[in-house]
Amino acid sequence: MNCLLDTHTFLWAAFSPDKLSAKARKEVRSAENRVCVSTISFWEISLKFSLGKIELEGCAPDDMPDIAAQMCVEIIQPTPHETASFYQLPKIGHKDPFDRMIIWQAIQQQFVLISKDAQFPEYKEFGLKVLWK
Repeated sequence: MNCLLDTHTFLWAAFSPDKLSAKARKEVRSAENRVCVSTISFWEISLKFSLGKIELEGCAPDDMPDIAAQMCVEIIQPTPHETASFYQLPKIGHKDPFDRMIIWQAIQQQFVLISKDAQFPEYKEFGLKVLWK
């Protein structure tokens, strides 16, 4: 399975794996899966860190790519087509631009998005596959 971690899922997998659902933890740890994090998540972490909205113990946002590599999580970035076609994602419910771009990236690259976000399933009718429970 090709999996894309939402920002909170990546942070929980790295620092608080007990916060992941049993199913999410199993898929993140499975050697059979391609597990990825988007550079969009690094941007979100950096911005929220600079605004004091999140704290990172013993590390800084700059360390996130190395932490992903240590976890054997592949780092992906949005393609030029994904960024240019982002306007096509319907504006239903979710307003967070980071989450919306991660949703669009998951849809476009046919990833299963691992996230606890309760609003993400609203995008299933547009091709989003979400895993948590």
